Amino acid sequence: MTLWQAQPLVLASKSAPRRALLEAAGVPLEIDPADIDERAAEAASPKEAATPDGAALLLARAKAFETAKRNKGKTVLGADQTLALGNERFSKPKSIEAARAQLRKFSGKTHALHSGIALVRDGTVLFETVSSAHLTMHKFSDAFLDAYLDDAGDRVMQSVGAYQLESVGVNLFEKIEGDHFTILGMPLMPLLAYFRKSGMMVP
Repeated sequence: MTLWQAQPLVLASKSAPRRALLEAAGVPLEIDPADIDERAAEAASPKEAATPDGAALLLARAKAFETAKRNKGKTVLGADQTLALGNERFSKPKSIEAARAQLRKFSGKTHALHSGIALVRDGTVLFETVSSAHLTMHKFSDAFLDAYLDDAGDRVMQSVGAYQLESVGVNLFEKIEGDHFTILGMPLMPLLAYFRKSGMMVP
């Protein structure tokens, strides 16, 4: 007997960290990334999208619904992460220079990461949640930033914060408050609790 008791979970994301976290927890996966217009999804639900945590949950749900259309009868997991510094939201930087400008704003300050997930089957939301973490960067010099960007390379364009905490990006930080799984984009503990409660995993 294995812990997992259901058909493979469909992950509506191409995120390598999310996939690795779920597979390490014993969840068999099928990968079918969603392709949605995030700005259009936010415009359709402006009240929910008005806060960074609300936007993360909204986009996770929209991605799950989009992928579920192609996966009838299967359980689909959508996920999204937003980053905010005060009231300002950030997206993935599109260039090294954009990452440099973004990281300069973060230097010496605390920003928030909000990770939302939604489980959907055939147009019905089975479970959804959002969790937050707060990360404080030390005040770094231009020389430090140049060296970091040289070490990180194009990876800075692969995440909303221009860093991977599990890699060289950890050097940017002075203090981290929050669940490690949340920082990686997957509120894993509440998700596993739902799997046990629903019978998808052995309770």
